[in-house]
Amino acid sequence: MSTAPAQVVRSEWTKIRSVASTVWTLSLAVVVTVALGMLISALSKSEFGNLSARDRLSFDPTYISFAGMSLGQLAMIVFGVLVVANEYSSGMIRTSLAAVPQRATFLFSKVAVATALALVVGMATSFVTFFLGQAMLGDLRASIGDPGVLRAVFGGGLYMTLIAMFSMGVAAMLRSPMLSLGILMPFFFLISGILGAVSATKKVGRFLPDQAGSKIMQVVTPVGDDTPYGPWGGLGIMALWVLAALAGGYLVLRQRDA
Repeated sequence: MSTAPAQVVRSEWTKIRSVASTVWTLSLAVVVTVALGMLISALSKSEFGNLSARDRLSFDPTYISFAGMSLGQLAMIVFGVLVVANEYSSGMIRTSLAAVPQRATFLFSKVAVATALALVVGMATSFVTFFLGQAMLGDLRASIGDPGVLRAVFGGGLYMTLIAMFSMGVAAMLRSPMLSLGILMPFFFLISGILGAVSATKKVGRFLPDQAGSKIMQVVTPVGDDTPYGPWGGLGIMALWVLAALAGGYLVLRQRDA
């Protein structure tokens, strides 16, 4: 028995919008990213006069407005995990696969719907965060028409989307919400930051998905930055991580029973 992809997509859309937890996590991603971005922007403006000449050269008003991404991405991780792994924890995966035996169609329809939703939310969040953050920066603000700024703002939306997609792939591999979150949360919130801060592991850390992808949101290159890739190169590295995670999720789904 085969199921038309359009029918599967509609089914996945119904599942996502009917689950309150996914709606709340996306809402939380918006609120946290915008609120923290405004707060950090306001604090940066008040502290600008105390910066050294070197730090002023590295001052990036666009990137500062995206400071809330560090917490907002955690909500996107939860969204990505819940979209995929909730069916395993509830046992609904058996019913879903009985209705859609084509596992590639099932998984990638789910990912496509969730990605489209994450992209809309991510883009809206990125633009709102930028404009409100710049309002907080006052005379230090950047304009959307300045070189590299529009790319950075669009990149912020793409970054949030890719974070959600990566989480979907990991959840498809691990098949458990708790296990997926137990790995992804510390990885992005602790391990990646530690690897990026320690000189011995810094060159490795810069190729992790969050560190590479966040490069797209930078407009001003920090003084002394020797990163071997640019904004689009960093986003490309992140996209490769996402493709690897989704491929791994598909292989696990294809080879294992529900």
